[in-house]
Amino acid sequence: MPVESFDHANMLHRAMRGLAATKAGRVLFRPTAHHLDQLVSKLTGGKRSFAGIAAGLPTVILTTTGAKSGKPRTVALLGIPHSDGVAVVAANYGDARHPGWYHNLKANAAATVTLDGDTWDATARLARPGEREEIWARGIDLYPGLTKEREWAGNRQIETFVLERR
Repeated sequence: MPVESFDHANMLHRAMRGLAATKAGRVLFRPTAHHLDQLVSKLTGGKRSFAGIAAGLPTVILTTTGAKSGKPRTVALLGIPHSDGVAVVAANYGDARHPGWYHNLKANAAATVTLDGDTWDATARLARPGEREEIWARGIDLYPGLTKEREWAGNRQIETFVLERR
């Protein structure tokens, strides 16, 4: 997974990442990003996302099984390189609640990951405490807005998952 830190991203990608880290960006992207990701994913055969194209962020297209519905649920997330596969952060734009995919992975750890056009089966596990901090540091290097999302989340512990290739 080619990874551009914030400092090495081009001007457009830095601007988009910066916008997303503001309250205005949160208001704009929280209700729309998922729909834009779905549209771009459909247009690219499930290989790309809006966030990946617009902000240059490494993006995981994650398909989980709905905890209540049992139906496939797909979402695009920031993908953070990890030696066991890829890590994802359940920041949910700094919301007070965990995102739906967090509950899905807690109920059923089996998932499908698409990363850079490569699709594979994964098993999700919560990151261990020390590992979690390493993932956060790598995530902040890519998208400094994670610090704001942690702040906005208040007392909620934002979890990270490692998606291990099966």
